[in-house]
Amino acid sequence: MNFPLVLKFLKDLAKNNNREWFDKNKPKYLEAKESFDQIVANLLEEMIKFDDTLGGLDPKKLTFRIYRDVRFSKDKRPYKNNFGAAISSEGKGLGTPGYYFQIEPGNKSFVAIGLFQPQPEYLGKVRQEIDYNGDKLKKIFNEKKFKKSFSKFWDEDSLKKAPKGYPADHTYVEWLKLKSFVVIHEFTDSEVTDKKFMKNVIDTLKSAKPLNDFLKEAIA
Repeated sequence: MNFPLVLKFLKDLAKNNNREWFDKNKPKYLEAKESFDQIVANLLEEMIKFDDTLGGLDPKKLTFRIYRDVRFSKDKRPYKNNFGAAISSEGKGLGTPGYYFQIEPGNKSFVAIGLFQPQPEYLGKVRQEIDYNGDKLKKIFNEKKFKKSFSKFWDEDSLKKAPKGYPADHTYVEWLKLKSFVVIHEFTDSEVTDKKFMKNVIDTLKSAKPLNDFLKEAIA
């Protein structure tokens, strides 16, 4: 697992995000990709120890392509400046509560845990669970290990007002407004290259498993 090598390639790519440079440096890309694939394989192996629903997954099918789809984007850079992997009981699919891991230079590496933009049926079920058992979710957020890495849900796509059927003064109205139920912890470049980085990532993901358990129960 060579985190410095992966980060170095991505830094160089960010400065030279064009096909000509990428083609000339294809061997470096393949080396960095192979290293990231190994990182994901090792990460999955450790995650299975605290989340057995991840057993049987093929780590090679959990990573995302580095090539960007620029057809409908004003940003025409052909490549992503990051390597990412999504890990859930359904593999790379984002339709169920899971984990996301990304390495990106510029102090933009992060892990995310939870349920991202669920389908309407699941969204309704999670809101109902928060309505009925919001105290249980609050307890998760108050856990010492959880609080060490997470303080709140990602809320950039939340509603302006309480969703239909819920009062504006509901105890957990801010959670009910959410359209995604995701927590994020970011890492600096120096943390990524630290020898304890993998352990820190694993500990961070493990601390948020109770959140995924809560969400899975909600949509069951």
